[in-house]
Amino acid sequence: MRSTDTTRGPGAALAALAGAQFTVMLATSIVNVALPQIRAGVGLSDSGTTWVVNAYGLAFGALLLAGGRAADLIGRRRVLLAGLAVFGAASLAAGLAASSSSDWA
Repeated sequence: MRSTDTTRGPGAALAALAGAQFTVMLATSIVNVALPQIRAGVGLSDSGTTWVVNAYGLAFGALLLAGGRAADLIGRRRVLLAGLAVFGAASLAAGLAASSSSDWA
């Protein structure tokens, strides 16, 4: 009798979690490295740059809660892969942007 169990070893789960943690730390580091340019470009004060970091943390926390609920409803693997795909696509779009100016407003 063949088993339909498709579980993988702990190494696959560890690799997936390490990759996800790497992307989180990379994004956080990019925000912190970019703070001087953000401050100069937008004309923020010291408290304004603090709010940039806080807003990033708040948005991350809110999306983490929403992602946890979505994972409960539709599955952990699907949510993890969808989140990594959206993050990768957004990073690619930002990297390919012709300029940083916004002509939309």
